[in-house]
Amino acid sequence: MRPDEFRHLGHELIEWIAAYREQIETLPVMSRVHPGEIRDQLPRTPPLKGEGLGALVGDLDRIVMPGITHWNHPGFFAYFPSNSNLSSVLADLVCAGLGSQGMSWQTSPAATEVEDVVMDWLRQMLDLSDAFTGVIQDTASTATFCALLCARERTSAFSQNRGGLQAEPRPLVVYASDQGHSSIPKAALLAGFGKDHLRLIATDENHALRLDALEAAILADREAGRTPCALVAAVGTTATTALDPVKGMVDLAKRHGLWLHVDAALAGTAMLCPECRWMWAGIENADSLVLNPHKWMGTGFDLTAYFVRDPEHLIRVMGTNPSYLHTAQDGEVRNLRDWGIPLGRRFRALKLWFLIRDLGVEGLQAKIRRDLANAQWLKEQIEAAPDWERLAPVELQTVCLRHVPLAMKDDETALKVHNLAIADRINQDGRCYLTPSMLKGRQMIRVSIGAEATERRHVAALWTDLQTAAQPGCCD
Repeated sequence: MRPDEFRHLGHELIEWIAAYREQIETLPVMSRVHPGEIRDQLPRTPPLKGEGLGALVGDLDRIVMPGITHWNHPGFFAYFPSNSNLSSVLADLVCAGLGSQGMSWQTSPAATEVEDVVMDWLRQMLDLSDAFTGVIQDTASTATFCALLCARERTSAFSQNRGGLQAEPRPLVVYASDQGHSSIPKAALLAGFGKDHLRLIATDENHALRLDALEAAILADREAGRTPCALVAAVGTTATTALDPVKGMVDLAKRHGLWLHVDAALAGTAMLCPECRWMWAGIENADSLVLNPHKWMGTGFDLTAYFVRDPEHLIRVMGTNPSYLHTAQDGEVRNLRDWGIPLGRRFRALKLWFLIRDLGVEGLQAKIRRDLANAQWLKEQIEAAPDWERLAPVELQTVCLRHVPLAMKDDETALKVHNLAIADRINQDGRCYLTPSMLKGRQMIRVSIGAEATERRHVAALWTDLQTAAQPGCCD
């Protein structure tokens, strides 16, 4: 493709994206296609000769758009916010257009130094001390995996340089909440700890990890000849955004010599607001923490912020230095290939740089406060309404609820069917999309507020739709 062709088609695609965002509210939030429906519209074999991209926009409308669930729709209340601010969209365009490779400082100095600066901006915005150093990863799953690898190596005095875990005389153990994200068990398995050495600790009535149960598990493992290694605290669990007691977990980690990693993938964005920082009191003494600007903050997927207190330990675990990667500047700069698993690195920092410059700290804080207020408004409606029940505290932007008609209040099976039907009716209607989920054996409807375009009127419309869908005969 020649630059003049790119210019023409690029302008057409920018207009297409802008028009899509302008009319996104008119679209059904959840895709309605059936399995195979998109695939059947594509040729079975690749084109032998180039056909050009003149028909591209038409094909996007005809083939792709019906199969898109609209995560930036103001009626998107499912899973977690995954905002892609248009400033971040432009940054992705620049990143792809430059095609830079940021594995070492020398391979693209700007990719390293812009990342250095914007990650320190983010550290300041979160009010973290300068004891922490930040690096961009792709997702929180990767960051948590890195944290457990570092914990493994610190506890085993760098067993990877000897016989690895297979040569260790005592098994190493990982601890986390039973409400923690699925990426924690996955990381523990991939890091070689084994399922038998993963402890998912019981939680209290607010769905936060119980310190007494945690300490009992640590002591039992020590007594049995195992070595406690790593502890993961959840600040904002997946199901309910519950808050594990970070300060108490810090104390236990210090006492027993565990690496403490804090998973604040969603909730970390709230810490841009000073009034929310009580939620992770004790964070300064964690060994590592992760948050996802590609969720609630607004940078397009993928961009995860990983902060560590001891970057030299991370580099020792992750570093690779074959002769063909040596450069004259190695002693003066960060080579970010040594700060994570991949060798190659995209210029992701552009997305965070563009976003912060566009909105500023105050603009980001205003959006968070809007979403927190909308969640509190919905909580108040639920608590004031007969036959509706809130199943978890609402500290952040997620509201967990269910409809409990008097005739079903003691029948969990009937309540499950009833609330699943309510959620299905909402989702099929097209104006909103939310996630049904289970919480300790109880069926719930999970409302996650935080799409960039979601205002109070959209939350109020969802509440009206929920009440309508719960009426007798409406869904059952």
